[in-house]
Amino acid sequence: MSTLALRLETEVQRLLPPPKGWTGKRVALGLALVWAFSGVYLVAADQQAVETMFGRVVVPRVMPGLHYALPWPIESVTKLKVRQSQRLSIGGGLADRELGRSPAALAQFLTGDQNMIQIRAVVQYSVGVPVDYLFHAENPAQVIGATVEAELARRVAHRAVDEVLTTEKAAVQEEARAAAQRLLNSYGAGVVLSSINIESATPPAEAAAAFRDVASARADTSRIVNDAQGYANDVIPKARGQARQMLEEAEAYKQTKINQASGDASRFQQMAAEYGKAAAVSGQRLYLETMEQVLPKIKKVIVDKNGNLDLTILRKGDPAK
Repeated sequence: MSTLALRLETEVQRLLPPPKGWTGKRVALGLALVWAFSGVYLVAADQQAVETMFGRVVVPRVMPGLHYALPWPIESVTKLKVRQSQRLSIGGGLADRELGRSPAALAQFLTGDQNMIQIRAVVQYSVGVPVDYLFHAENPAQVIGATVEAELARRVAHRAVDEVLTTEKAAVQEEARAAAQRLLNSYGAGVVLSSINIESATPPAEAAAAFRDVASARADTSRIVNDAQGYANDVIPKARGQARQMLEEAEAYKQTKINQASGDASRFQQMAAEYGKAAAVSGQRLYLETMEQVLPKIKKVIVDKNGNLDLTILRKGDPAK
């Protein structure tokens, strides 16, 4: 800055008329230096600035650091905190109550299934292009609020009220933020939307009781479905296990019968072969083996070949006697 001061002092001395006295010269020179040095300004690390000359923009973006502009009233410098996140409430907010003001009414939206819903949302934004933020809109916050509210209304209008209140809330927020950012860029608003957060989504007071009943019914439905699903999860595996057991038992029974039949057939074929070799002997053997199985199970009366029979033994064995 010493070089700049020397140059300014030399230029001032050249332009000023010869003073009447040494004191007047020093006063005029001092005033000129003070006026010249008043153009030095500092832009903080979280700031950017815009320089204008008689209302016309000459430097649209001044980055952080030490800079110089022609002193007032020739040029003026406007500094903005571009890294500072600003908060804007749509449909009233906590700031209203904290400041002692009555909160604004919640913004009302029409859903896709023709239901009214009240929404309070918070928009976080920051300055993106300082010159656009300063000169393209008289009230940037009002433009941002109207744009975001319009995009929220568009997204809510394509969804049912239950979706907005539950599963589609995050999607509505992100879609509205992206669409509002594109629209603000087309306006040249010079802002960057960080997030849109729906803090409150409630039915109107007139329909609150009906919505509570619907929510209660939905909870009961969910509970019943869960109970039924739990019962199904318990019964179906058991039924499948029993079915598998029955199939395995049937398969085992089938295999047992096949094995028995195969064994009987093989035994019969072997007996038939032996019978063909010695029919008399084999027939006698089969007869004896059959008698061995049959006779022990019945009462027998054995008579001799002459046919003599003592009938008293029949009376003794008669259960009626």
